[in-house]
Amino acid sequence: MKKAEPSYVTSVIDSHCHLQSLTADDCQASIENARCRGVGGFLVPALRLEEADEILSLCHREPGVWCALGVHPHEASSWTAGHQKALSKLVTDPKVVAIGECGLDFYYDLSDRDAQVWALREQWELAIDRGLPVVIHNRDSNDVMLDLLEGAAFEGLEGDFHSFAGGLEMAEVLIGRGFYLGFSGMVTFNRAENVRQVLPHLSVDRILVETDTPYLAPVPYRGKPSRPGHVIEVATRVADELEIEFDALCRSTSQNFYRLFPRAVGS
Repeated sequence: MKKAEPSYVTSVIDSHCHLQSLTADDCQASIENARCRGVGGFLVPALRLEEADEILSLCHREPGVWCALGVHPHEASSWTAGHQKALSKLVTDPKVVAIGECGLDFYYDLSDRDAQVWALREQWELAIDRGLPVVIHNRDSNDVMLDLLEGAAFEGLEGDFHSFAGGLEMAEVLIGRGFYLGFSGMVTFNRAENVRQVLPHLSVDRILVETDTPYLAPVPYRGKPSRPGHVIEVATRVADELEIEFDALCRSTSQNFYRLFPRAVGS
């Protein structure tokens, strides 16, 4: 297998980093460090709507920073009948390139499953109405997720299944429906063969790379908070698994990002 050597020349995009979870000083330092390593863009997904003002302020202050706004499945119990209308107003901001992070999490079950499905459906409906992609969280919920995607109401839905660990069968279904798969620091974990074994079966034009900052720090940073600069280690491992050059992987995943999130172009 050809080893990919980071050149730090070709720009790469961290397609999923919760910069709003960092202190202001740490956020600024993390962005600057990442840029020095060759990271040219950052997508910040919201966990709850109450974060919207803070996230949008960051996006308008920093070039190359965009966001997805929505409600995470852990927070789905807070979803109310008025949330869809409120979110509809927020996504008119040009720095909002997607809706999310939304999805299902049947591993932790921090919100009632019916509430998770309701919040997810309403966010997907809004995405279809506004012509926006979605950033999707999916953990231990493959069957329900696929059933929802089969609904006629969501035909044409586009998005990123972030930090993908759903297995080859799930990957093939999602790719067939036009989704992208995001790979995080998990791809470097010793026990994450289930994540790596999917990669050789994928076309590089459906892959994104991410850190999920401040979670899932890749080797050699395991045990420490992840930062967007660590997307270099993620991209390096993904390139190695695909047996392509690091720079080629960076170019392809950046092109994929702009294809999926066209609002990011020029904003």
